[in-house]
Amino acid sequence: MKPSLIGVLLVFGLAAAHAASPVDRVVVKKSEAVLQLMIGEQVIRQFPIYLGGNPIGHKQHQGDRRTPEGRYLLHERKAKSRFYRALRVSYPNNADQAAAKAAGKSPGGDIMIHGMPSLEKRSLLMFDGRNWTDGCIAISNPHMREVWDLVDLGTPIEILP
Repeated sequence: MKPSLIGVLLVFGLAAAHAASPVDRVVVKKSEAVLQLMIGEQVIRQFPIYLGGNPIGHKQHQGDRRTPEGRYLLHERKAKSRFYRALRVSYPNNADQAAAKAAGKSPGGDIMIHGMPSLEKRSLLMFDGRNWTDGCIAISNPHMREVWDLVDLGTPIEILP
């Protein structure tokens, strides 16, 4: 075998091993616009993301178009939604609920990692390069397929500024 072929097989073998390994954490870095799938401290996959239309800062209440920040769990799969697949984030937690209540507002909810919307008459190009969600974390449909296949329910998600 040529050394280059051995290298290719090694890389493919490592990628296959990672694909079979359980992701133990999802990290979203809002300021970098990336979602990372983690095993221990190793990033095994990284994807570009779209956030809420008002992406800076932690979600304060329903309708603020912010994506929450903090530690949550991915606790529900939605194979059928108005978006291509979705994983629900356990927002709001007790602290989120208390802060919203103190402000006299609803914390909102329905925060998910999801693919692109099901559009029949509109172009997906309208979403290119813009934060457009109401507070969710959106990724391309091919990337959502990978996340769907690699992330189990109950996986922690850490959303960083």
